Amino acid sequence: MSVSVFASPTSWIESDALDQCHQVAALDGMIHVAGMPDLHPGKGAPIGAAMRSTVLYPFLVGSDIGCGIAVFPIRLKRADPEKLARKFPDLDYSPEPDDPAWSHVEAEIPAGHRAHIGTVGRGNHFVELARVDKVLDPVHAARLGLSRGDLVLIVHSGSRGLGERILRAHTEVHGAGPAGDPDAYLKAHDEAVRWGSLNRRLMAARVALALGAAPADPIVDECHNLVEVRDGAYLHRKGAARGDGRDVLVAGTRGTPSYLIAAHAGEEAGYSVAHGAGRKMSRADALRRGKAKHTVDELRRTPVGSVVVCGDRQLLFEEAPTAYKRIEQVIGDLTAHGLATPVAVTIPLVTYKTAATGRRS
Repeated sequence: MSVSVFASPTSWIESDALDQCHQVAALDGMIHVAGMPDLHPGKGAPIGAAMRSTVLYPFLVGSDIGCGIAVFPIRLKRADPEKLARKFPDLDYSPEPDDPAWSHVEAEIPAGHRAHIGTVGRGNHFVELARVDKVLDPVHAARLGLSRGDLVLIVHSGSRGLGERILRAHTEVHGAGPAGDPDAYLKAHDEAVRWGSLNRRLMAARVALALGAAPADPIVDECHNLVEVRDGAYLHRKGAARGDGRDVLVAGTRGTPSYLIAAHAGEEAGYSVAHGAGRKMSRADALRRGKAKHTVDELRRTPVGSVVVCGDRQLLFEEAPTAYKRIEQVIGDLTAHGLATPVAVTIPLVTYKTAATGRRS
């Protein structure tokens, strides 16, 4: 029942998040809890943690099973953020049956769950057109086929209502307790993980076609809400990406860089790495402070010159860059602890959160 946090003394880690790590460590069957440098409090369990146990706890994965971040190369003749922002499809609605994006993904939808397929959702989910600003490790970047100046689509979303349905079916019977039938939960869980990946690929195809580009396969697609059976135990990840020889996009914010890393985390870190900058403000605090400092128009153009597509005024404030930790600190901690090698830095051009007011594709 041990806890390790992979953050430097100067990193912002809330005491509530540490308390949650120790509360989880006290659960029956828990072996080890590893906190990432983006660690922050969640609903009943910390976000930014890998938790290894002999007992399967669905609440440690949460409702958005299969949530993850994928990166897709995209080629455009010109990358004018204002013009491209107006071309983004409405990702609040599923594509019509005759939408050409369907031809670029597998035909079978996991669990037959068609509701909300091809949509981004709310919260911290987004679809972003970004530019590779710096290459920090040429060897790894070449392996991924990336060079400075290349454009990529970054898609962050999950299983939408499917994961919520799976968790609700568990909690209605068992609450926050262990899975009554681990094999049945894992079967449903695995379908939600596949659904999340399909969802990201469908959205990327929709955006590429809308921008006049050819859809491409992802060069990175890593889930950060999942559980896996490893070495005879259950390794739960909530807001932590698989870090055992994987390439991972660690998301910054809509107004700061993101980092592509080559992850090589070991057992003490739960074979995991951070998935993003991590919140330092609650949504309520971000909304209150943001309204005192910024106008809506100010938040639709970021400090790096990118454009934000978001028709939800409250969401603009809740997801403001100032609500998150410094991504450079998170990446520095991962590197200092030997969990990852930074490969490339991306800068946002257009970040889509939800359709602009009055739009409907």
